[in-house]
Amino acid sequence: MSKVVLDASAILALLNQEPGTDRLTPELLSNATCSTVNLAEVLTKLVSAGGQPDEAWEDTLSPIREAAPFTSEQAKIAGSLVAQTRTLGLSLGDRACLALGLVLKAPVYTADRSWKSLKLGVRIHVIRG
Repeated sequence: MSKVVLDASAILALLNQEPGTDRLTPELLSNATCSTVNLAEVLTKLVSAGGQPDEAWEDTLSPIREAAPFTSEQAKIAGSLVAQTRTLGLSLGDRACLALGLVLKAPVYTADRSWKSLKLGVRIHVIRG
């Protein structure tokens, strides 16, 4: 199986054992990567909820195999995606996730239902029906 990209919302759903996470199978997670931008988002949520930074960082990394550095190529793509995603209100983190998927030519997994309507040249899987 080739790489898959997880959005911050998918990692948070996993950590919180939310509905839909059964779609993130152990086989899929064994090939999961995530942008460092999205990892910062997850860590921010966990620390804001009272988690200790070091423990929260371990939790943040636990579902993925690889943390992908945010590159200048991804920055250019993420910035360029604003025109196509503005109506959905996608954040920089959301666009960083999509940029990583586009660069890797890998499917993206998210818990954000609004992504269903995106047509960007990368396959998007919404884990919540």
